[in-house]
Amino acid sequence: MFITDIRKEFYDVVVNQRVALLVSLDIDALCACKILQALFHCDQVQYTLVPVTGWQDLGTAFLEHKEQFRYFVLINCGANVDLLETLQPEEDSIFFICDTHRPVDVVNVYNDTQVKLMIKQDDDLGVPSYDDIFRDEEEESGDSGNESDGDPEPSGKRRRYEECLEQIERQRAKREWEARRREILFDYEQYEYHGTSAAMMIFELAWVLTKDTKDMLWWAVIGLTDQWVHDKITHMKYVTDIATLQRHVSRHNHRNEDEENSLSIDCMRISFEYDLRLALYQHWSLYESICNSSYSSCHFKLWSMHGQKKLQEFLADMGLPLKQVKQKFNSMDMSIKENLREVIEESSNKYGMKDIRIQTFGVHFGFNNRFLASDVVHAAAALLENTEKDESPGDNFIKALDCLSRSNLERLHGGIALAKKKLMAIQQTVASCICTNLILSQGPFLYCYLLEGTPDVKLFSKPMALTLLCKYLLKAFVCSTRNKRCKLLPLIMAAPMDVEKGTVLVLGIPPESDTSDKKNFFGRAFEKAAESTSSRTLHDHFDTSIIELKMEDRTKFLDALITLLS
Repeated sequence: MFITDIRKEFYDVVVNQRVALLVSLDIDALCACKILQALFHCDQVQYTLVPVTGWQDLGTAFLEHKEQFRYFVLINCGANVDLLETLQPEEDSIFFICDTHRPVDVVNVYNDTQVKLMIKQDDDLGVPSYDDIFRDEEEESGDSGNESDGDPEPSGKRRRYEECLEQIERQRAKREWEARRREILFDYEQYEYHGTSAAMMIFELAWVLTKDTKDMLWWAVIGLTDQWVHDKITHMKYVTDIATLQRHVSRHNHRNEDEENSLSIDCMRISFEYDLRLALYQHWSLYESICNSSYSSCHFKLWSMHGQKKLQEFLADMGLPLKQVKQKFNSMDMSIKENLREVIEESSNKYGMKDIRIQTFGVHFGFNNRFLASDVVHAAAALLENTEKDESPGDNFIKALDCLSRSNLERLHGGIALAKKKLMAIQQTVASCICTNLILSQGPFLYCYLLEGTPDVKLFSKPMALTLLCKYLLKAFVCSTRNKRCKLLPLIMAAPMDVEKGTVLVLGIPPESDTSDKKNFFGRAFEKAAESTSSRTLHDHFDTSIIELKMEDRTKFLDALITLLS
């Protein structure tokens, strides 16, 4: 059931209860969790925080906590499956779900008692009507009484004949209704996509409660930026949501003008700006940022000699000395830094990079520390999926959560250092895949498999890192291929996941030309291919387009996909 009044139907219900908070491992979910934690601290709500990596983890977490808790809050998980079927809870368990995954399962939508959906209704949900997908038992049994006033009772034979006809008619109507139902559900469930950021939804609650702070607003900004960085929402949706947050930023800045004027060492200032699509450039050298950002790297085709030459020309056109461009951004001459954005933009236009600017937000903590929202997303994602130390997902979750607090800037800087390594690894992997022709056309889709032993392959056993690599690789391939048909093809990518278990992580993304709606059909296709070939797959991720597959079943699974999508 959709919640219409988030304060009355959710917050007022849980404020005097003990709550289990089950949070998915993505940056938007972390930000929503931070805002909710801050609200719970305000009102001294008792809660237990449990990070969950996938459906199995969610089931285990629920079993462990169902005796102690009646109220469960699920962030970025739980909306796109029949939750009661999955968890088999007692009748008094209540689930509040704030999830960006679409489509929302119809059983969750029409469950009035145990499932409460904190989901924005003005997102284009397209939920089928109740009568199209559910049928009451009485309707099916029909009315067998056939007597009419005044008419003599028909003979036994005739009555049985009429009842028989009626039954045949009812069965035919039922078959037609079921076929129609299958069709409606197929149309509704066929594509996976994402709705409004969970952090924005929880921030709206804070605002309704008049308890919203600048920190909460900054977390909402990071939640939305995560959807943009990991390419989950359309440009139109991003710009619309940016405008919503911009109004809140203006309100907070206006309210805190006195604090700004005092410029205390702890002050926090959020600003809306048009900034460059260059990853982490203020914490790197401009040269390294241009080389390792997918936007600029794909535009110049930096994996080729010609691309490198073009980059040198671009830097010369800007009139920036190489010595300045290759040193840390903080160490560049002030005279160059002051109008750097304008200079880059002017030259970018000449070189065909007309949309190098993007609407975003930045934050100042005190005098020295300035971050763009995308810097924090990259840092938190790198901490959340850190493979350098053998730490549990729970430990990484806590570190990523910590880096979002302004009292923990050291951890954020550590995350930024990890993010740079990750972006360089992605860039090198893309270059090597393009130069060694690792991307194969399989008919209805492109396919790339990262071999065991590829440098940094361990990094890509994690879903967010593999997603970034996959999107970057498809963009690069479309830029470098002469085959026009390839521009219309989706990409499936597989990377070794667990060598001992012999599993690979498989991910499918829509074609580069389909950037308009970001809808992904691979979730359903993977299920059908696995079913028809009895491939050993694990559909454990909250994103259905990411699965685990046994190495030996890879060939038959791919063959089934080719047949299915041809």
